[in-house]
Amino acid sequence: MDWQLSDDVQPASRVPAARLVDALPFGDPSTTGHSRPVPVTGAWRPGDDPGDRRFARIGDIDVEAGGTISDAVLAYETWGRLNDARDNAVLVAHALTGDSHVRGDAGPGHPTAGWWADVVGPGLPIDTERFFVVAPNMLGGCQGSTGPASLAADGVEWGSRFPRVTVRDQVEAQRRLADRLGIGRWHAVVGGSMGGMHALEWAITHPERVGAAALLASNAATSADQIAANSLQIEAVTTDPGWLGGDFYDLPGHAGPARGLALARRMAMLGYRSPHELNERFRREWQSSVDPLAGGRFQVESYLDVHGNRFTRRFDAGSYVRLVDAMSTHDVGRGRGGVEAALERVSSPTLVVGISSDRLFPVADQQRLAAGLPTSVSGAEPVVLESGFGHDGFLIETGRVGDLLAPLLA
Repeated sequence: MDWQLSDDVQPASRVPAARLVDALPFGDPSTTGHSRPVPVTGAWRPGDDPGDRRFARIGDIDVEAGGTISDAVLAYETWGRLNDARDNAVLVAHALTGDSHVRGDAGPGHPTAGWWADVVGPGLPIDTERFFVVAPNMLGGCQGSTGPASLAADGVEWGSRFPRVTVRDQVEAQRRLADRLGIGRWHAVVGGSMGGMHALEWAITHPERVGAAALLASNAATSADQIAANSLQIEAVTTDPGWLGGDFYDLPGHAGPARGLALARRMAMLGYRSPHELNERFRREWQSSVDPLAGGRFQVESYLDVHGNRFTRRFDAGSYVRLVDAMSTHDVGRGRGGVEAALERVSSPTLVVGISSDRLFPVADQQRLAAGLPTSVSGAEPVVLESGFGHDGFLIETGRVGDLLAPLLA
């Protein structure tokens, strides 16, 4: 089997790629901007258009929490060419609800356009004329990699049987992908938010395989405050009547856990953006001419509705629960004598970037990273990006982020 071929994963015969119904389970298409019916899962399924994805079978993975993911697959995309020395590869790790589609248009196979198209590409900071860029969809995800919506060996979705995964499990999956691609050492590993957790775990677990690392708006161990927010999002999904313990995939779209998933996304959006941005952008404006006292809605409520409804069309509730849980259990110090002892293992030049208005992963998280990393390129303090966009600043302030990455990659 050739890992370079996109047909490593054969189309499934058990179920259609998506199960659709004729009505939205919540919201009004006139206010949400969506008239398409809601699928029971927004996951990419075997038989769907693969788009630019490739697929690698990485074998059975025994996960930290117990259990085995058999015959696991990672979906990934690449740009540029691997040179003869195989020393120009850059791993780009995506955030919680991202995927492998770092650059490229939306279309068949890809529900959204590339999420970092101004950073990765020809002549850009992560220059695909110089580097071979690899972006995998993380283990447990829903855009081609094995996750709860994937079919297990018995032809039925993993669902509730899919084990808990950790950031370390996900990095092990990425390590196997690197081996399949013949990459013994990354020129750099770059990630923001949850992707930054992966980049850090790479630098600690496999220091000899990381030439440089960039940690954007990330942390060393998830705090109690962050775990609390994560727990509410998981509860929003799992208390939806359509959750069925995670085994909802045979339901019609309107009967699945779309309401809970959309609510979780609304909750998350409050952490991704700053209070200043929301206050300045929406103030107390109404969505229509109807006063909220008379049953109308505020613009900011409609904004959250739109994001919640969009999300149900491109993500999977089972993956969301597993990935949010993986963020909560993230702690590089686990079994290593604590966070500071773990950070001492890093030997590669490391860029730590915080965002001034980030209320999800506040600058204190990056200060701990920079202070503990012996190879921090900015010393004991992180580079702080002054931005009003909050946590999402690393996705929005692409020009400034690129300026920070360029010297590290050079």
